[in-house]
Amino acid sequence: MAVIEVKDIYKSFGKTKAVNGVSFDVNEGRIFGLLGPNGAGKTTTIRMINFILTPDSGEVTINGLVASPETQRMIGYMPEERGLYKKMKVFDQLMYLTQLKGMDAGAAKKSIEYWLERFDAADWKKREINELSKGQSQKIQFIATIAHNPDIYIFDEPFSGLDPINSETLKEIIIELREQGKTILFSTHRMEQVEQMCDDICLFNQGEAVLTGNLRHIKSSFGENTINLEFEGDGSFLDKLENVRINNRSTNFAEIRVLNGQSMQDILKLAMEHAEIHKFERIEPSLNEIFISTVGEDNIKKAEIK
Repeated sequence: MAVIEVKDIYKSFGKTKAVNGVSFDVNEGRIFGLLGPNGAGKTTTIRMINFILTPDSGEVTINGLVASPETQRMIGYMPEERGLYKKMKVFDQLMYLTQLKGMDAGAAKKSIEYWLERFDAADWKKREINELSKGQSQKIQFIATIAHNPDIYIFDEPFSGLDPINSETLKEIIIELREQGKTILFSTHRMEQVEQMCDDICLFNQGEAVLTGNLRHIKSSFGENTINLEFEGDGSFLDKLENVRINNRSTNFAEIRVLNGQSMQDILKLAMEHAEIHKFERIEPSLNEIFISTVGEDNIKKAEIK
């Protein structure tokens, strides 16, 4: 069942078309990723879902209701621009924000204390936000988003500013929320996190949704036309390859996308002539490669895969 329905929405600011005819559904109990470069229209779309902005045309519905102040209460929303009161103490702020979403004081206190413990932040209760580091403030913003226990969560670039350990903690909690049946939409430009977490994706480019659907189906539709190559020796042979695109190249590794019928056996033969091969693996393309293929200057296409 679609919890969030985005139906042919448009939004312009002056002469700039920020969102241009975007449609997608976010189904109940799934993690949905909005991907794309900065300025692609992700945040503007999220703000329309949250009724911070209204579309010039088209419609957004939440649980069948047109986006409104009423639907805002159904959502836990963490904006990209963090919005905490700098002079307010952590616990007081979390109590205020959680009760603002309709939770009674007793339940709010219990939930906040649980999440502060979960994030090793229990001893921050009496500290003001301006006394916290950026990463610490990010944790408090995340707790403020989830503490009132809504059924829908929207995170705009939730991993921005977090170190690897806290990023992993956040990822684990988002997956736990999904396992509880919650519906999660988040935007990011970090492809590896999407591959690890998302069920479905919508890829944005220049205000348009250029690729939408189930992540597993999208990856399989591109076929096993990518090679992971690990080697030891002179890697200059990679520069001699034709009809390929090389991604994630480093001293002893290359991800090679095979184009235009190029023979993988010929690639292997050339590699063996110049280096010691430790791994030659044919795989589905990474999401980064799909992103490049879909929105690259020479290959912009629209597709929807169910």
